[in-house]
Amino acid sequence: MINTNNLREPIDKICFFLIAIFSFIIVLLISSTKFCYEGKCLFNNNPEVKEFSWQDKKIGSIDKAFYLVFDRPMSPESVEANLRIEPSLEGKISWSGKRLVYTLERVIPYGKNYRLSLQKAQEKFRGKEELGAEIEPFIAEFQSRDRAFAYIGSQGEESGRLILNNSTKQNKTILTPENLTVVDFKFTKNSEKIIFSAVNEDNDNADFKQVDIYEVTTGLSNDLTPKIPGELKLILNGKEYQNNQFDLAGENQEIIIVQRIKHNDPLDFALWKIAPNKVPEKLDTEGGDFTITPDGKGIAIAQGEGIAILPIESENQEKIINFLPKYGQVLTFSNDGSSAAMINFNKDNSELRYTRSLFYVNNQGVEKELINIKGSIIDCKFNGNGNQLFCLLTELMQTETELIEKPYFVAIDIQSGKIVPLVALPKYQDIKISMAPDGLGILFDQLITENDLPKKALKNLPTNEDLLTNSAELIVGSRLWLLTLPTSESPQAKLEELPISGFKPQWSP
Repeated sequence: MINTNNLREPIDKICFFLIAIFSFIIVLLISSTKFCYEGKCLFNNNPEVKEFSWQDKKIGSIDKAFYLVFDRPMSPESVEANLRIEPSLEGKISWSGKRLVYTLERVIPYGKNYRLSLQKAQEKFRGKEELGAEIEPFIAEFQSRDRAFAYIGSQGEESGRLILNNSTKQNKTILTPENLTVVDFKFTKNSEKIIFSAVNEDNDNADFKQVDIYEVTTGLSNDLTPKIPGELKLILNGKEYQNNQFDLAGENQEIIIVQRIKHNDPLDFALWKIAPNKVPEKLDTEGGDFTITPDGKGIAIAQGEGIAILPIESENQEKIINFLPKYGQVLTFSNDGSSAAMINFNKDNSELRYTRSLFYVNNQGVEKELINIKGSIIDCKFNGNGNQLFCLLTELMQTETELIEKPYFVAIDIQSGKIVPLVALPKYQDIKISMAPDGLGILFDQLITENDLPKKALKNLPTNEDLLTNSAELIVGSRLWLLTLPTSESPQAKLEELPISGFKPQWSP
């Protein structure tokens, strides 16, 4: 017979052994004892950060706040007292349960590496006055986007080509080939692509200059993954229609709105919607210059004696969301789309006739006149918080032989209406300005045209016949300038000429 006692004995030993091990583990968990080796602990009963929303990311002007999620309730006072960000980023803290939200007071400065750390903060459970265990030390890193801008080259091999200047990486990249002369361009929201219009020198059409629309990769990245610059793709050709002004729409700027005129029928003039993987669609709209609203859902367009806001995604684009009969031009929107700067040309007011007024308009019904001048309001840009406008204006000056416009920059405080002159410029001609997304400064160009040089000099100067101003003057050169804006640390504006030959500069978002 088989002795069952002999079989039961090894099984009993195994059971007793497992019971002993599990009992030991339970004791360790209860007593919060930790077995650690080379910084790694087998058991850990200390609070931890479960998630940091900016971990290993590149942060830009659209990123207003980050959050930290803890694995248990924490003492808010101990967390706030021990949270460190280097370099410093001013902000406000709010709580929702185990989630901390840190909202920046201003746009993050570009081109920097940041380090967030938290230690010595303590847990605190509801109903208990005393604080509990200290948090496991937490360290994370993130970056702000590269400080970069693009422009159209005006000399040598760069003439007519799209150039990206990355100040953070201190390099320059030619993005487009020699056969394309760029007319205009727009960065996408994530900076990874540029949409641009260009004349293709390889097109054999003697009747007109064909302007096509392309996209090209910049090499800039919205995360830490390297990207390849210069990858080119044709989006819309200009064989049948002349492609003029365009802008980017949609939540992720995946839609292009283009003003088009049919080559053999000038009366066929309208806006078109170019959406990914869809046939180009003519919109049922009328009007001239237009701007896409910051949310990407509407078109602000001049219609008759005012500005109409029309929906992009609608069966009937004539359904007006809003109409502002007082204004003739939208200059710019604030980043959040809640306000805009608009121009009234004062045509019907006998006392103000031949003047222009700059108005601040917001979605709360406020319409506030900021300035009224006899010169021109060339362009304005909001700062990141939307509480200031930086404008390029001109003053009419009468000389012995002619009436000229002298350009100058001003800063305007929206609430007080105070106007602060920044810098005067010697000349005005088709100046294009671009505000840095973090408020560092304004880029602008200074064109040199065929009328600025003697004819003898033009004969020996290599030129690109497709580089033209708005008044069809040949561009033979251009310089870029940076106007660094005043700050609390440096209250004086600073004007600097960049060693770059180009025009139509644009900061990456």
